Parts: sequence; C-alpha cells; structure tokens
Amino acid sequence: MLKYVIKRILLMILTFIVIMTMCFVLIKMLPLPAVKEQGRDVQLVLQRREAMGYNKPIMTQYYLYWRHILLAGDFGVGEQMYVGQEVTKIMLTKIPYSIVVNLYSILIAIPIGLLLGIYAALKKNKWQDHFISTLVMLFYSVPSYVYAFLVQYILCFKTGWFPLTAASREVAGFFSWTMFRSMVPAVISLAFGTVAGLTRFTRAELSEVLTGDYLLLARTKGLTRNQAITRHAMRNAMVPILPMILGEFIGILGGSLIIENIFSIPGIGNLYVTSITVRDYNFFMADTFFYTLLGLVAGLVVDLSYGFIDPRIKMGQR
Repeated sequence: MLKYVIKRILLMILTFIVIMTMCFVLIKMLPLPAVKEQGRDVQLVLQRREAMGYNKPIMTQYYLYWRHILLAGDFGVGEQMYVGQEVTKIMLTKIPYSIVVNLYSILIAIPIGLLLGIYAALKKNKWQDHFISTLVMLFYSVPSYVYAFLVQYILCFKTGWFPLTAASREVAGFFSWTMFRSMVPAVISLAFGTVAGLTRFTRAELSEVLTGDYLLLARTKGLTRNQAITRHAMRNAMVPILPMILGEFIGILGGSLIIENIFSIPGIGNLYVTSITVRDYNFFMADTFFYTLLGLVAGLVVDLSYGFIDPRIKMGQR
C-alpha cells in the first residue's frame, strides 16, 4: 500500500509539472498585453515584470516563476485586472464564494441522486425506471450552462423569485439566508449534472449487486427482500459509490467555472474565466495551479479511499 501511495504521488507530481509547463510555455508565446491603467500601480507591475524576467527567454522566465513561488509563495501581481494587487490575496477573497455555491449544490444533489438511483434500481425495467433513466440521460447530456440560462429566465426573470446575480459578502454573510437565496439559481444549475451522474452510477451499481448469488442465498436463509437489500445489497453497492461522493467534496471548487460567470458570482471560477479573456498571465497561471492541483489530489484521494472503505481491495497489487 505504501509503495502504491508513493508511486501515485510521484506520478501526480510529474503530471502536475507537465501541465504547468505546457500552460506556461503556451501562454508566454502569446503577445504580452500592455498595462492599461496609469499611475503607481503601473510602475509596480513594470518592476515585477522586470523581476520575473519578462525580457528573457521563456525557460528563464519559467525558472524565475517557480523560484518566486517556492521561496516566497509569490504568484505575482495583477496586470490586466486588480492591477498591482497580489494574486494570492485576491484569490483568497474569491475562494469562499466558490466553496459556498458548490457546497450547497453538493449537499442538495447527493441525497437526491442516491434516492433516485436506489429507486430506479429497485424498479428496474418498470415504467419508473424508464422515466428516471430518460431524465438522467437528458440532464447528463445537456451542458450545465444551458440549464443555467433556463433557470435564470424562469426563476429570476419571469417569476422574480430570486435575484439575477449573487449577493456580495458586504451585503450578507456567506451562510446567511440572503446569500443562500441569491445563490439558489446557481445551486440548482450545478446540481442537475451531479444528480444525473450519481443517479446513473447508483442505479448501475445497485442493479448489478441485486443480481448477485449471495442475495439469493440470503433470501433462502429466511431474510425478507427488504432485509437482504438493506443488510447486503446496499452495503456492497456503496463501496464504489462512496469514493465518488468523496471526490465530489474534494473537488468542490472544480465544477462552477461557467456557472459563476453566468450568475455573476465573484468566485475563483469567474476569476479564472476573466483572466483568460483579458490575458492576465499571473492570474491565469495561479488559477491553473490551483485547479490542476485540486483535480489531481481529488483523483488520488478517491483511488486511495477504495482500500479504506473496503479492506478486501488491495491497492497496487496485481
């Protein structure tokens, strides 16, 4: 197990370095945009560009970039947005918004997805199963931003039940009713995909478990159908389902890039999309660093969780 963990961590580090190198080299090949604002902030940006070696070869810039990160935790300053302000400080103010909207969507989507998947598996090949499977196929296939526009049009514009944009932290606290109400449309838009994916996965796993020979043996020993399902089928079906749920929580910030932009949520996803649009190199690389590391760690934790959830699974063995 230890050997497998070390191997996976080294592979994760290698993958992370390759992704960061590719992104850095490709974005540095684009024309360097000029700083639009004037004043002291512009002078600060120009000084930081000089320190980061913007006038030197790309690989020298790459070395200086990692040197600043590893020695000082310095990801640079904003050049096209939040000009002159440190990238790290801006990102720390944005992350809570993304955490809140993703956390709400996950807490709502997981129980709904599990219940629908279990119900569809228990009603396999009946009209309830066909109805749920059709909805799942629909919601799983359509991109989340399509739901976002429909939700925004129906719940915000036509009915006026919710505001079009999210509230700011200055107006309401992160876990206040005002903040929650303003984020409901974004939460619903994000939850559709999670509910559909979890429903499909739960139905498939539980349907397979219900056809196992050990369930027939349990029934012949005198257990009722409900007892066999709750004591045996559900326990075995949850082995692959729980890591998927754990992965949703670990990768809690990864699914709201477009949604945050549509609903004007000032989170890190919105910051990432904007940095690409205006070509702010420092924000783009810092966000890439964050999302790449988050995705790799989530994948590692999910893989390792199988061995902890079910001791019969020996990770790294042939």
